[in-house]
Amino acid sequence: MSRSVGILGGGQLARMLVLAGAPMGLRFVLLDQAPDACAAQLAPLVRARFDDGTALESFAGRVEVATFDFENVPADSAALLAGRVPVHPSPAALSVAQDRFSEKSLFRELGIPVAPFEAVDSREGLARAVDAVGLPCILKTRRLGYDGKGQFRLRQADDLDAAWAALGPQAGSVGLILEAFVPFQREVSVLAVRSANGDFAHWPVTENWHDSGILAASMAPARIDAGLAARAVGHARTLAERLDYVGVFALELFVRDGGLFANEMAPRVHNSGHWTIEGAETSQFENHLRAVLGLALGSTAARGHSVMLNWIGELPEADAVLAADGGHWHDYGKPPRPGRKVGHATFRHDDPEQLARVLAEAGRRLGRQAQVQGPLSRLGLPV
Repeated sequence: MSRSVGILGGGQLARMLVLAGAPMGLRFVLLDQAPDACAAQLAPLVRARFDDGTALESFAGRVEVATFDFENVPADSAALLAGRVPVHPSPAALSVAQDRFSEKSLFRELGIPVAPFEAVDSREGLARAVDAVGLPCILKTRRLGYDGKGQFRLRQADDLDAAWAALGPQAGSVGLILEAFVPFQREVSVLAVRSANGDFAHWPVTENWHDSGILAASMAPARIDAGLAARAVGHARTLAERLDYVGVFALELFVRDGGLFANEMAPRVHNSGHWTIEGAETSQFENHLRAVLGLALGSTAARGHSVMLNWIGELPEADAVLAADGGHWHDYGKPPRPGRKVGHATFRHDDPEQLARVLAEAGRRLGRQAQVQGPLSRLGLPV
């Protein structure tokens, strides 16, 4: 099956899509402006801005279908490309997910629970929004924020000036939204996939932990009851059908007092689904490619229990992971840099108690490195 897939973006998600597609005989072309795009180590790269019309035309001529590896690709560029080749997910779905206010408004319209929120366009508007939403709350950019960027938490009324000084200058360009803070007990995500003919599948609900807004660890299945998991999946299905979505996406949710509150949707393969590479019958990356190419979806059944640890800033030593029973190592080929996702490890085992022992031993072997100890402590493991 020699078919060509175009990917807008050349980061680690594109890299893992290429790795998943290679056994299927797929060829890839990437478009990214970054000179060090890590996926370009594995597939040809068109180096250009996403709004470069000439480059997009050339790119479209080399591929059968196009997708993207992050949600900040301009929706107008995706729409231009869609005039030449099929683009999945659609530019319309991408556009909704790019704007936090539009996204939250859609959740509310579909009956998916969300915390109170208000659009903000001025310092006076921020004060009115705080009165409506209440404290504590979080001021965010409506667009372009990710991994904790573009956010300011307000704990008291005296924080308004600092919040506006930090994000107010962006109000006219990317817009702002104020959201009530949810004192959650758990963070979970639904990783799901929908094909062009409407087939829908999902992986077990995943439990997540963040450090400074960046995903630190994920565990599947999540420690929630079957009824709550079914409701989370139901929200994801409702969203996918409303958007006529094609491909993999993640719906991130907060769990509080037995209820669910939607945080955001990621219209792409997602960091919290990396465990599916070794921990599921079909990974999120392979199923995304199956969906966008119009192929049958693969089984999303879990293979036991899995924990994924993100490596942020720099890689620890690989030996402790590779020596562990069920340990798997992923190096993204990126130079180290503070706050940068440079790799991950996945640990898989049929027995959850044995998995906990393996993780604890791996933590001891890896030593007291911050990027190791943080995720392990959040899993409740000795470090």
